[in-house]
Amino acid sequence: MEERIGFVGIVIEDLSQTARVNQVVSLYQEMVTGRIGVPDHERNMAVIGLLVRGDSAKVGAFTGKLGNIPGVQVKSAMTKSERKEEK
Repeated sequence: MEERIGFVGIVIEDLSQTARVNQVVSLYQEMVTGRIGVPDHERNMAVIGLLVRGDSAKVGAFTGKLGNIPGVQVKSAMTKSERKEEK
């Protein structure tokens, strides 16, 4: 499969699940090229944004595992194809 780049947005609505989210992210750390996390203490939730690089099967497995965690919402967007360098 073709390697693509993309973004994975994670909303943790139940902060007790944060450790589980981090465990899954660690399993797929070779795909993660950037990460930002923003806690919202007033609402007892957090948002994590990940830049990823991988084929659609791996990204799908990754987001599927995250989405199966109770209290966690996940959305992703991927490039249609890897851009070729112009000569």
